[in-house]
Amino acid sequence: MACEVRFGSVILNRIHLSATTANIADIERIEAAEGRYFNRVEESSRRNVTFIGADVAEKLFPLGNVIGRTVRIDGRPFDVIGVGKAKGSVFGQPQDMYVALPLSTFMGIYGSRRSLNLSVTSTSAESYQDAVDDARVVMRTRRRLGPSDKDNFGIITPSAINELRDNIFGTIQVAAIGVTSISLVVGGIVIMNIMLVSVTERTKEIGIRKSIGARRGDILKQFLAESTLLSLVGGGIGIVIAYLLAKIVAMTTPVPTALPILAVTVALGVSATVGLVSGVYPAWKAARLDPIEALRAD
Repeated sequence: MACEVRFGSVILNRIHLSATTANIADIERIEAAEGRYFNRVEESSRRNVTFIGADVAEKLFPLGNVIGRTVRIDGRPFDVIGVGKAKGSVFGQPQDMYVALPLSTFMGIYGSRRSLNLSVTSTSAESYQDAVDDARVVMRTRRRLGPSDKDNFGIITPSAINELRDNIFGTIQVAAIGVTSISLVVGGIVIMNIMLVSVTERTKEIGIRKSIGARRGDILKQFLAESTLLSLVGGGIGIVIAYLLAKIVAMTTPVPTALPILAVTVALGVSATVGLVSGVYPAWKAARLDPIEALRAD
C-alpha cells in the first residue's frame, strides 16, 4: 500500500509501505547499507521502528546521519533503524522508494483485514519442489480445503515468473520477427525496382560493354554486386541509427542497452543476402539484353 512519509518540512507521497516479519530479511536476502533490519523482539512487541529504502533516506536526509532519526508515516512517529542497500530500478520503476514496518505493528495500526503474502524458501535446489509442496499443504490445511477442493490461493514460484517472462518476451520476439520479415520483403522489392530502373536507364551502356567483349556473366556479376552494395549501405545506415538510439536510451533511462558484434554481423549478412536475391532478376534481364538492340536504345 502507499503511504505518506514526513521528516521536518519534507513530505514524500505515495511511498510503498510493506509489512513483514523479521525473518524476511534472511528469506529475501535484504541487505542494509546502514543499520539493520528489525528483529523478532521488535516485531513481537509491536515497536514503532522502520527500515527505509535508499531513495527515501536520500530525500529525507540529504546530509546523512539517518539511523536513530524519527520520521512520520501517515502521521505516526517511527524510529529509523536501517537503510536498505540501493537496488536501482527495473524497467524505469524505482526499487528504493519504500518503508518497511514489523507486521505486528502494521496490523495494530491498519488492521488485519488485508491480504497477506507468505514467503517460503528452500534450503537447497534439491528440496525446492518439496518446499513448494509443503507450502501448498500448509495453506490447504489452514484454509480447511477438502481433497477435491481447488486452491483458493496462489503460489508464485521463480519458475512461474521465468515462464511468464519467457512467454511475454517470446510473444514480443515473434511479433518483432514478423515485422522485420515484412520490412525485408518490402526492402527487397524496393531494391529490385531500383535495379530494374537502373537497367532500363543504362541499356546503351550495357550494349557498349557487350560490343567490346563483356560476357553475360560479367553483366550479371556487375548488377548483382551493385544491388548487394546498395543493400549493405542501407544495412550499415540502419546499424548506425540503432547504435545511436541505444546510446540515447542508455543515457536518458536506467534501461541497459548493448549492440553485440554478432548482431551487427548477422544484420549485415541479412542485408547482403536480401540485396543479392533482389538483384537476381534485374541482373538476369540486363545480361540477356541483345547488344544490337541495346545500342539502338535512346
